[in-house]
Amino acid sequence: MRKFILFLTGVLILATSFATSNVIKPKLNAAEIFLPVGKTGQKISLLELTQIKVKDFQKLTGRKMDVFDKASFTLAQKKASKMINRDGTINNKMVNKFIKKRDGETGFHIGGFALGFLLGGIGILIAYLINDDYKSNRVKWAWIGAGVALVIWLLLFLLVLDAVNHIE
Repeated sequence: MRKFILFLTGVLILATSFATSNVIKPKLNAAEIFLPVGKTGQKISLLELTQIKVKDFQKLTGRKMDVFDKASFTLAQKKASKMINRDGTINNKMVNKFIKKRDGETGFHIGGFALGFLLGGIGILIAYLINDDYKSNRVKWAWIGAGVALVIWLLLFLLVLDAVNHIE
């Protein structure tokens, strides 16, 4: 009995130690985010884009800019440079959220699909109540899962109804 209690205590301590570990997500670096420029498919980093001169940008794109384009490019550069910290990380929440969505927060979400497919309307409500970075994708797939479940139930109902009509 003493060994069992000692074993149980060890397992509980081990289980709680796993729960307290933190995972730190690395911040997005502006030098690692590349944007397509021009028709040739060349890419430039966001950090370089905030520091490039208008003439160099014209050479890169292969297109001559008029006065209004140059002014709007300079204003956009200043606005983009305000979003980048001195260490090169991005401090704008909207840009971070957009980049994260491009990095895998879209596509099939098994949890959302299962909520909608197995629980129907309650699953959709649960998907709306969970707040994290994947909420919009989860809600979308919960609706899709509920729709698939509804179609399957309607097909089963029609098959049973057809079978009953053939019996009579």
